[in-house]
Amino acid sequence: MARQDDVLRELDRLRVEIEALRASRKRLVATADADRRSFERDLHDGVHQLFVALAVNLQLLRRALASDPAAAGRLVEDMVRDVQRGLDETVLLAQRIYPPMIEASGLAALLRSAAVDAGVPASVEVAAGAEHTSEVAMTVYLSWLATLASAGPGTRVAITVLEREDALAFELIGPATGSVADLDRLRDRVEALGGRLTIGSEGDGRTRASGSLPLS
Repeated sequence: MARQDDVLRELDRLRVEIEALRASRKRLVATADADRRSFERDLHDGVHQLFVALAVNLQLLRRALASDPAAAGRLVEDMVRDVQRGLDETVLLAQRIYPPMIEASGLAALLRSAAVDAGVPASVEVAAGAEHTSEVAMTVYLSWLATLASAGPGTRVAITVLEREDALAFELIGPATGSVADLDRLRDRVEALGGRLTIGSEGDGRTRASGSLPLS
């Protein structure tokens, strides 16, 4: 009888784990869809509109070249600015898909660059020689972006990355903001690579997220 009870408890535990796995997969799919919609919206509202403006200015430039050279010169200046803005926005969109600095400059440089771009006072500590795959680095990077996005002006955030045995450990300290759904997505990203994430309070209105990602 006791053995039967143990089997039933194990089956119940497995059912709970399977349901949790299904829910996690659904959230990952929903997150991917939301990311694609956000990318499409930014592409349409940003780079696409700049190309529309360039097309209009090219038509105006063609008419102005013969009749109003001064106006043509101003249009060329506007077009140069639009092209530069388009290039800048294209780079930012590309970095959201896969930041080239992960391989070119390393994780530490990428994390510091993200903090500078966000305009948030931040402490970034990455252990020298800490090894990681691109998937692990991307997960740490996306977790850091979520922390930076939740930080208001003047709010200090911090990240520490170090290697422990066969895992890359990271710790994020930031504002106690963000919905349960945001925390679930962050945890899903980590657990999808076989890692673990725990979230607790610092007691000063900030949140500490501690993660570990296997390197093998």
